[in-house]
Amino acid sequence: MYILSTILGWGWCPILIAVLAVFGHYYEWPLWLLAVVLAGTLLIGLVVTITTARERAVERASMRLKQLSGYFNRRFTGDSALSIFAIIRSLLTSDNARVWGWARETEVAQRIFNTWCDSFSDRVESDIRTRRFILYLRTYQSELWLINSHYYEFMEQFCEVAQAMPLPVELIDQYNRLVEEYNAFIQNFRDNIAELRRVARTEIEPPSVKFAKALPAAGRTPLEEEPKPAMPPPKKKRLF
Repeated sequence: MYILSTILGWGWCPILIAVLAVFGHYYEWPLWLLAVVLAGTLLIGLVVTITTARERAVERASMRLKQLSGYFNRRFTGDSALSIFAIIRSLLTSDNARVWGWARETEVAQRIFNTWCDSFSDRVESDIRTRRFILYLRTYQSELWLINSHYYEFMEQFCEVAQAMPLPVELIDQYNRLVEEYNAFIQNFRDNIAELRRVARTEIEPPSVKFAKALPAAGRTPLEEEPKPAMPPPKKKRLF
């Protein structure tokens, strides 16, 4: 059944041309009339094929956008250990009043951000089931771009804090692991944006989605033990 539907979906034009050719030959149509009919049928078939291919490309790109939005919400928000909010939460133990205040404000902002991301994912899933996702494709792409832009700002702020004060090596390593996975997501998001610009004429450009910067791990921790001074060599006993 699937093979038959595929043949009818993609091969209807050659089949129709063959039927018209046989029909015209049987009824002895004039050659010019037969040529016009066959050429018109071929032209219509090409237009329909191009339109169908474009619609399927848009559908594939929209499904990829849906997967990216779900991945972002699952890996970088909520209670994920790889979230920038989980990393910033570690600074609540800081003795620096300004850093502690910023971490506290970020913890409050996380609740609003998580609510936004959960609502976005629910709307995407709902519209996928009702096949309305493509109708709001530009809106959802813009919203995911906006969510990611706000998330990137939190990562930039953490980098500024890391450059202003020493941080534990473990915390910097955790952030760098986040950067590695986040940048892989950004590359996929850029590819999806480029594809949607090609097939759906969307307006967002790939370079507007920025890669995060990793932090150098060396020499950034106050918890690292100071090197012990080398012991002086033992004095040789004088025999005389």
